[in-house]
Amino acid sequence: MKIGLFGGSFDPVHCGHLLVAQAALEELGLDGIVFIPAAQSPFKAGCMPTAPTVRLRLLRLALAGRPEFQVEPLELERGGISYTIDTVDHLTRLYPGAELLWLIGADHVATLPLWREAARLAALVEFVVIPRPGFDKVEPPNGFRFHWLHGWPLGVSSSLIRERAALGQSLNQMVPEAVAAAILSEKLYQGSATR
Repeated sequence: MKIGLFGGSFDPVHCGHLLVAQAALEELGLDGIVFIPAAQSPFKAGCMPTAPTVRLRLLRLALAGRPEFQVEPLELERGGISYTIDTVDHLTRLYPGAELLWLIGADHVATLPLWREAARLAALVEFVVIPRPGFDKVEPPNGFRFHWLHGWPLGVSSSLIRERAALGQSLNQMVPEAVAAAILSEKLYQGSATR
């Protein structure tokens, strides 16, 4: 069994996330993808994400009807700083014998050696690098194995979604309809464009 692990703040989840997940599923022949919303990134310590219950609900709305995509809330339930190695340890027990592939943005590749227990993490998972505009392909850091995803490069980011929501601009085609409706009706991200 091959399982993709897609961690991130998902603040909010958007169509770029879903396209990346679909590309990984198809290009790598994955059996499924587990979305893992982070409680707090160690690399974004000064930036508090939107409430976990809100991000989790929007993620579930976006993935509804897609059984190949699952949500694992363990980092949100654990709270505090989310370290990938702790999550991978949990998931290796949850999926014994499975090949685990962690999806990561090209902008994070250089930081891999700084991740907690990086060498052990590199032995447990293979990384799938998501192309990002402005980031060229680079060699993997020593000891890390990874694939470059071809996918559909899309210049959409969660920060852009928050900015547009705060300004009252349309989110059409940028987030799933159910997510856009929830953001609009609950006035999420109002006054948060600078985060």
